[in-house]
Amino acid sequence: MIVAARRYFAGKAHEVEIELDGQPRQCLEGGCFDWIGLCEPSVEEMELVRRQYGLHPLAVEDALNPRQLPKVDVYGKQLFVVARTAALEDGETIGYGQTACFIGADFVISVRFGSTRAHVELRRELEGDAERLAEGADYVLHAVLDFIVDGYLPIMDRLEDIAQDMEEAAIDAFPGPVTIRRIFRLRRQLRRFERVIGPMEEMVERLAQADLPTIDPAARIWFRDVLDHVRRVMARMRGLKETLAAIVETAALLEQHRQGDMTRQLAAWAAILAVPTAIAGIYGMNFDYIPELKWHYGYFLVWGVIVSICGGLFWRFRRIGWL
Repeated sequence: MIVAARRYFAGKAHEVEIELDGQPRQCLEGGCFDWIGLCEPSVEEMELVRRQYGLHPLAVEDALNPRQLPKVDVYGKQLFVVARTAALEDGETIGYGQTACFIGADFVISVRFGSTRAHVELRRELEGDAERLAEGADYVLHAVLDFIVDGYLPIMDRLEDIAQDMEEAAIDAFPGPVTIRRIFRLRRQLRRFERVIGPMEEMVERLAQADLPTIDPAARIWFRDVLDHVRRVMARMRGLKETLAAIVETAALLEQHRQGDMTRQLAAWAAILAVPTAIAGIYGMNFDYIPELKWHYGYFLVWGVIVSICGGLFWRFRRIGWL
C-alpha cells in the first residue's frame, strides 16, 4: 500500500496530491522531487508506479522479491538500491526485511517488505531540516540507509549483553546442555546475519566511492558515514562470534582444571587410605607367626605407625596443593 506520497521543492513539502494512476509524468523542475513510500505493495500497484515513473521491469521484479541481497544496480539514469533490514523478534531471534529504493533525478521511491520500522518518523525528521532535504533524492537515499543501519545497533547491544551473561556464568560452572544449545543458536543467527547483511558493506562502499547517476559527488561523504557505521556493526558481529566460540572453549578449559583438581584430591586421599588398608591387610593374614602379633602394645604401635604415615602424607599433599 501507499504509505506516503509527497512532492518537495527547496526542501519543503508541497500541498500537491500525487495520484499513482500509471500515466507517464512530466519531469519536475530543478530542486523539486517526489518521495513515494510503499509498504508491501501488490504487483498491480507496482505496475502503476513503474509506468508512471518509468522504472525498469527487472528492478521492479527485484523490489517485489523480499529475499534479495543488498546491491546497487544502474538502469540508465536511474539507480536501484536494495538494503536489508533486521530486528529482534523474540529477544534472540533476528528477523529480516527488505527496503528497495528507486532513485531518479526528481524522485525517490522506497518499497518496504517485512520491516516493522516505518519511515514515518524519518520523513518527519527530514522535513524538519529543509536545508538538507533540499539536496535532493540522493540525500533521502542516504537518510533511509542510515536509518536502516541504525536499526542494527540494538541487535548487537542485546546479543552482546546475552553473550556477556553467558561468559560470566561459564566461569563459575561448565555450561549445561540448554546453555550450549543457546550458544550454538546464537552463532547460527550471527552466521546468517553476516550472510544477509554482509553485502551492505560492499553496496554502501560503492555508493560512497563510485561515479553513479543521481548521486552528487558532494553527497558521497554522507554515504561514507553510513559505510563507517556498517563496518562498525560488522566488526561487532565478528567479535561477538569469537566471544561465543571462546565461551565454550574457556568453559572447557576451566572444567578440565576443576576436574584436574578433583582428580588430584582423589589420588591424594587414595594414597593416604592405602596405608591403613595395606597394614590392616597384612595383619589380617591367617598366619600363626607375625611379628608383634602377641605383643601387648602391638595394637597401639600399629595405630601410631598408621597415623604418623597418613599425617605425613596429608601434610605433604597440602603443601603441594593437592588437598
